[in-house]
Amino acid sequence: MSDTDFTYPAELPIVPLAKPPSATVIVPGSKSITNRALVLAALASRETECVLSSALRSEDTEVMINCLQELGFFVEADWQRATISLRKHSSDRLIPAERADLFVGNSGTTIRFLAAMVSLAPGRYRLDGVKRMRERPIQDLLDTLKQLGVEAVSENGNGCPPVVISGNGWRGSSQVRVRGDVSSQFLSGLLLVAGWADEDGTITITIDGALVSTPYVGMTLDMLGPWIEQFGWDGDFLWVVSNRCEPPKSYSIEPDASAASYFWAASAITGGRITVTGLNRKSIQGDMRFVDVLQQMGCRVEECDAGITVHGKPLRGVDVDMNDISDTVMTLGAVACFAEGPTTIRNVAHIRHKETDRIAALAAELRKLGAEVEERADSLTITPRPLTGCAVDTYNDHRMAMSLALIGLKIPGVVIRDPGCVAKTYPGFWQDLERLRN
Repeated sequence: MSDTDFTYPAELPIVPLAKPPSATVIVPGSKSITNRALVLAALASRETECVLSSALRSEDTEVMINCLQELGFFVEADWQRATISLRKHSSDRLIPAERADLFVGNSGTTIRFLAAMVSLAPGRYRLDGVKRMRERPIQDLLDTLKQLGVEAVSENGNGCPPVVISGNGWRGSSQVRVRGDVSSQFLSGLLLVAGWADEDGTITITIDGALVSTPYVGMTLDMLGPWIEQFGWDGDFLWVVSNRCEPPKSYSIEPDASAASYFWAASAITGGRITVTGLNRKSIQGDMRFVDVLQQMGCRVEECDAGITVHGKPLRGVDVDMNDISDTVMTLGAVACFAEGPTTIRNVAHIRHKETDRIAALAAELRKLGAEVEERADSLTITPRPLTGCAVDTYNDHRMAMSLALIGLKIPGVVIRDPGCVAKTYPGFWQDLERLRN
């Protein structure tokens, strides 16, 4: 993001709300959908142009756009209109650039989707990111690409970026395996690009072991529909046939359900009433299930044509498996501090490999504020105790910042360190949070 768009202080005090909010909020477009749509539209840009509407502007999406431009695609963003245009290119190559050195920042979707994408074409591509990205695993994806005949290596031999992808594209019809217990993005990356692997070829993918964040794979398959004619998911097997539809000239991005979770949680914590517009239970985003967890805790959830409203009510602790909606673990962690009785969040070991070790980071910061937290390898239990405001660390993790800020809506003295980290997915978060006071 440009410094002229948003400026962030080194520390941001959160002032408690004077009264429970009654508000309607419009959250920006989904990061997950925007980056998936960018890959699909780029691969189809030999045939037609495509305009993505309601697209998200954030560090993660701008990194993806920059990388696609480095790969020779014509991508133009009009952020005033929240649109991204992918113009038709005339190269004979699926990936116009034969070589590229790509910087992905700390965007997991960008490196995992693009590693799969560039493997389709002859050439040599290097992908690298910030220090934390160099600690995030990608070996499972590299192993699957090798099964497809691609040379895919971790440069330092540790299974993490930087990675170098080179070869002559995928073999024709192939059956491969991929692990799913670290990140569903490895599988999603393969599915997004498989339709361009070979004319009339079929790629069959078997999932080894448990699959985390399953709804994100469902999202990927839902999004293939306008571009690919034949694909499916049958138990542990997924398949994509390289038989493409006439590509769409436009695609609309849904509002971000993960971003919406912060405002629904704010209503739960403060006893307010907050509506997030543009989202309903027909959404392709799994994080919509977060409102069901809030309902289980005692909130009233109302759905109408405008969106979904959460009415805050007295809260009770819950015991919930959040493997499928793990991006909202920290949001629920904030809500749990105001419930009666403990809340246990289970089956989320994979979030230790996100922007930070999210289990350890959440436990550490909630303890600073006064909560009792029991941390385990794949879960944590939060038992409410009297809270006292303090400065909390965010670990350069956007979701840590946005979640911990919710506690400050009720408890005085909460200060968010490095609030600018929200630019990764929601640059205007602080302005939208402030509007709850109106």
